[in-house]
Amino acid sequence: MKNKYLFLIVLVLILFQFDKINAQSQTWVAPKSAYDLINPFKGNEKATAEGKKLYNQMCVICHGIHGKGNGSAGVALSPKPSNFLTINVVNETDGAIFWKLTEGKSPMASYKDALSENQRWQLVNYIRYLEKNK
Repeated sequence: MKNKYLFLIVLVLILFQFDKINAQSQTWVAPKSAYDLINPFKGNEKATAEGKKLYNQMCVICHGIHGKGNGSAGVALSPKPSNFLTINVVNETDGAIFWKLTEGKSPMASYKDALSENQRWQLVNYIRYLEKNK
């Protein structure tokens, strides 16, 4: 009888962990129109430096210093913040990332009103910088 209860407890814990992993792996897909947006600051080091400042002010709390989704406030969020170093983010276009920054999806805030269009592109640049400098 004791083994049955132990088995049930382990099974519940495994299912709970699977549910957490599954929730984190759900994809957030930008509309096709977003994929064609062109980053006006691509390769612009000054824009990337500005993006770093913005990232440190607004994003690091959830996404972490290196963009791994492990910031102190991100621990309590569901789904967890994106890890910018994962292949699914790396393979997205700049336009798709810009769209996600603009629109948001709970718990990710929309930055449409908080940041200018240029600032959102600067953040895209810094996210790309993080990917290249892991």
